[in-house]
Amino acid sequence: MRTETPLPSSTAAAHPPHGGQRGAFASITTLFFAWGFITVTVDPLIAAMKSIFQLSYAEVMLTQFAFFMAYGVISLPAAALLKRLGYARSILTALGIMIAGCLWVPCATAIGTFAQVLVALFIIASGITILQVAANPLAAALGPPERSHFRLTLSQAFNSLGTAIAPYLASSVLLAGGIFTLHAGPITAAQRTTSLHHIDVAFLGVAALIALLALFIASVRGKLNLPQSTPQHDAVHAHASVAASGALREALRSRWAVLGAAAIFLYVGAEVSIGSAMAIFLHRPDVFDIPLEQAGKWVSLYWGGAMVGRFIGSGLLRRLRAPVLLAGTAAIAAALCLTVSHAPGALAGWAALAVGLFNSIMFPVIFTLTLERSSASNAATSGLLCMAIVGGAVLPVIVGQVADATGLRSAYLVPMLAYLCICAFGIGAIRSVRLVPARSER
Repeated sequence: MRTETPLPSSTAAAHPPHGGQRGAFASITTLFFAWGFITVTVDPLIAAMKSIFQLSYAEVMLTQFAFFMAYGVISLPAAALLKRLGYARSILTALGIMIAGCLWVPCATAIGTFAQVLVALFIIASGITILQVAANPLAAALGPPERSHFRLTLSQAFNSLGTAIAPYLASSVLLAGGIFTLHAGPITAAQRTTSLHHIDVAFLGVAALIALLALFIASVRGKLNLPQSTPQHDAVHAHASVAASGALREALRSRWAVLGAAAIFLYVGAEVSIGSAMAIFLHRPDVFDIPLEQAGKWVSLYWGGAMVGRFIGSGLLRRLRAPVLLAGTAAIAAALCLTVSHAPGALAGWAALAVGLFNSIMFPVIFTLTLERSSASNAATSGLLCMAIVGGAVLPVIVGQVADATGLRSAYLVPMLAYLCICAFGIGAIRSVRLVPARSER
């Protein structure tokens, strides 16, 4: 998924498995699925918000700004919270915050203002941020250390499954009936009320599922806290102290840490921008010319492509150097975006959907290439890279502004430029020297 955080190898588990860890790991895996599902539910919500509130592209892209800004604001406080509360209570706190955000959505629609919907999304994303900070190291820890990478990969596969099916299911509710039955003419108050009610139903349903998940987590909470001496706790403590210790300033003095952060910023921004506009783009008469609900369901192909590409990419990484594969996939993604901006009809739609396949390996490869080459400590470098996820808040707004000024097709040139920069990062990594041995955590 677009916000997964690969772990350095030093975070592998250090304690042996015991009875009940499988159940605990299963509960953590459901968390990966849940936040993947909720994150991508925002894509069909964007199409719904644009029509219901009659918004411009730049205005409706503020949904992603509100959602992904939480990563920049909450990431470091979340690590400090995890250090204070431990894994189980931090996860339950995160789920409680997510439920509160979902319950705020009906309040927002009752008030009838788009700004309140943005508040609800920021609350939900804040909970997801805390959840990610806790769940990534915990997934690696629950079992034998030699299988930690397998467990994290399996958990992230379920995250990808959530992102693949969410657009289909969410579009069936968010983009059905109400104003979306109109082919022409003004929107009536009754149709607008019906569409807002569908948004309430979707998020109340999500809140109910999260509540059930919280009960499940509470039932195994005793198995979710690790001994204080494990590397996971050391990693969390290091991450929590990044801001206080000035380690971010250390990362900013490292050329490769800065370049890697820029690449993560651009990658997340490009991926989110394309997914956000996908339903609206496929719905256009000059592309697929299909109902908006059906177009929203087709967004599942974009995220499903990323899931399939992850498996293909894992195999290719056994045969190709990581920076070579990154440069190649980024170049293809850029070419596809150029195709979207110029190709006629359905070809543009298929090109847009195909970008997902080539997005698949970018985040983890950029992350690990940066860690290998940064002259700063892993804690400082990782902190800067995680904060760079805020690109998912910034680039969609830029794409929206370009779409308002020159058209939605032309707006695909923005992610095209982002992918070209990522390609350049990959080429630079090919020519650079990996820092060996690994640096100590200073």
